[in-house]
Amino acid sequence: MLAVSKTCAAEAVRAAHAAGAREFGENYVQEALDKIAALADLRGELQWHLIGPLQSNKTRVVAEQFDWVHTVDRLKIAERLSAQRPAQLPPLNVCLQVNVSGEASKSGIALDELTVLAPQVAALPRLRLRGLMAIPEPAADLAAQRLPHRALAQALAALRTQGLVGLDTLSMGMSADLEAAVLEGATLVRVGTAIFGARV
Repeated sequence: MLAVSKTCAAEAVRAAHAAGAREFGENYVQEALDKIAALADLRGELQWHLIGPLQSNKTRVVAEQFDWVHTVDRLKIAERLSAQRPAQLPPLNVCLQVNVSGEASKSGIALDELTVLAPQVAALPRLRLRGLMAIPEPAADLAAQRLPHRALAQALAALRTQGLVGLDTLSMGMSADLEAAVLEGATLVRVGTAIFGARV
């Protein structure tokens, strides 16, 4: 479970850590960097995940400070992260963001682009391609919620048959569609509101 702590104060993260949370998701790079600095005494116990958009001018600090990036959708971003990941740190874990619902307003690549991008990212040094991430459009009922999550799970399975056998992560499901995502094989769910309460 990834505790999504965007817009929450560092002390809320500290309280969640005290309650057992170890992995935290942030959408905004500068806000996350402020929290990482404020919680430096816990750095060895926390894993920081970037789950928001990443611009080219922010890749260096992300490569230096984060443990995961879920929103890689261009080779250029992956190449910069790889080149800028410090040698003394473990490889940066990355997921490819897929626009699984085909929404014009959402980031991510189309499902049919995965077979080209995934091997390119997997071949980069200093990165470890872990799997796929998606934020499907909201759906009214459980059956409808399950469909895009199923499509992402099938895409991951297809990449494994293509030879990318190390992929082990399906980052999908949030507070509102958690059950559907788990039913379709989510390995990492992003939960914010259900942990920290409604956002201000």
